[in-house]
Parts: sequence; structure tokens; C-alpha cells
Amino acid sequence: MARKKIVAGNWKMNMTPAKAVELIATLRPLVDSNDVDVVLCVPAIDIVPAITATRGTNIAIGAENMHYEESGAYTGEIAPNMLVEAGVKYVILGHSERREYFHETDEELNKKVKKAFEHGLTPILCCGETLEQREMGITIDWIRMQIKSDLAGVPASDVAKMVIAYEPIWAIGTGKTATTGQAQQVCKAIRDCIAEIYDEETAENVRIQYGGSVNAGNAKELFAQPDIDGGLVGGASLKPEFGKIVNYK
Repeated sequence: MARKKIVAGNWKMNMTPAKAVELIATLRPLVDSNDVDVVLCVPAIDIVPAITATRGTNIAIGAENMHYEESGAYTGEIAPNMLVEAGVKYVILGHSERREYFHETDEELNKKVKKAFEHGLTPILCCGETLEQREMGITIDWIRMQIKSDLAGVPASDVAKMVIAYEPIWAIGTGKTATTGQAQQVCKAIRDCIAEIYDEETAENVRIQYGGSVNAGNAKELFAQPDIDGGLVGGASLKPEFGKIVNYK
């Protein structure tokens, strides 16, 4: 089956609200495509102005994180229903920076994935290995463990609608990119893992992105691979270059 490509920008901690609106005005004509789902995952303070700035376009807005509770004494956190009411469609969960710097666990991410689906949000679930883990030869084992833990108890009907982003940690923001072969190998292993946990149909429906220094120069080759359904783009999503990644053909 032909899965529609999805290219998502992860702005991380960049862009004030005013700058976000300016950047979206620049990107809007550059990312106009019927062939690719386009998402911009923006800092929390940019969500409302970004949704206003993308109204009537093909660009969906995503959040970079969310809490797994509906409300409560969690200072500084954002609840899923808040995102939905603002107009958010996607949410990045489990980015390596969240796992490393903020000590997010697979147990927490499992709760977040379930809560996102409960509210009709599409999770972009990140997984990936460190350079040390790759050199030890445990990349596939590590990622299979992440997937199995993060999706424990999540029904196949939800998994089929989600996005999984393979991000080798050693390639994020370093300028290094996994070879096309390395990226395809791991994305296929993720799909095989989904088929093992669920079934072939679910595995064929889930979209798997590659993330890790995706740019205009490597997008076409990466996205041509049978198990790579687009990219989670960091730094390049803050530049007009993002339009070339979306229109990679």
C-alpha cells in the first residue's frame, strides 16, 4: 500500500511568537503540497499564533510535548485538552532531548501515547540509539524495547494511525546523518516489530519517519526507501530549505 509521506518540523526552543508568524508567512507558499502531510511542531507559546497563521493552509500545527493528566498541580505542563482546544493535531512524544535532559521514562511515554489518542491527537513517537549503543551493536534491540514499552496496551487501531520517528541520537543536530541503508534498516525493524506485536496490516499502515540532520540534499534518497515515510526535521525546518524537503521529488 502507498502510505502518504509526512514531513514534520520540530522547532525545539526557537522562535518567539512574532518570529514564528514571520517564518510561517515565508514557509506557507513553499510547503504547499497535496502529496505530503506537512506539520510544524512549535514551542507552546507559539501554538495559538501559529494556528492563526496557518489557517486555510495545508499546514497542521503540532506540540513538542504534553502531560498525561487532564489537569492538576503540574506547574509548567500542558494538558492534552488544552492542545486540542487550541487546534493542535499532532504531538511529539519521547524525543531524545526529553528523555535525556528531562528524564522521561518509557512508562510515562506509554501514558502520554494513550492520552494523546484519547483526545484525538496523533502522536509522533520518537525512538533512537546513542552512538555508544550503535557501536555495541544493540541498536535494534534497544529500539524494539522502546517501541514495545511505549506501546504497551495501545490497541492496533490506534497504532495504525500514529507516526513513529526513528532518530539516531548521534545524528541529531550534529550534521551527521545515518546512511540511507542504516536508516532504512532500522525503520524496517520498527515496522517488523509492529507486525510482531500486532499484525501485518497495522505495520503497513503506521508511518515511520527518519529524523537526524534531514536536509534538502538527502531528503529525496531517504524518503525513497520502502520503510521511510517522511522526516522529522530539526534545524532545517526553521529555514526556507524546509520547502525543498517537503517537495523532495
